[in-house]
Amino acid sequence: MNRNNYVMTSNDIALSSLAMDLKRVALGFHSGSIKTAERFSIEALKRKDEIDTTTVAPYIRKHLNKLPKVLEDRERVAEDALMYSTIFQNYVVYSSR
Repeated sequence: MNRNNYVMTSNDIALSSLAMDLKRVALGFHSGSIKTAERFSIEALKRKDEIDTTTVAPYIRKHLNKLPKVLEDRERVAEDALMYSTIFQNYVVYSSR
């Protein structure tokens, strides 16, 4: 498929938005803006519920299911949120090819 003709699905948009929310979580915790990070954690979990998991790759489904637990772990949340953000972002970019 020619990349110029690609139209994002609602699932792609939700996954991309989830990736951005998780990036904001990571940046918030890293910079000490805990309230902002917590707010984006809530938004990320809401966004997760918008995704039709029956249409995504099994590894994405697995990561989506782990997400609530990942966002609770205060010691690792910044690093894990950034990693998950990258995974979801790459999935959207490369699944559209």
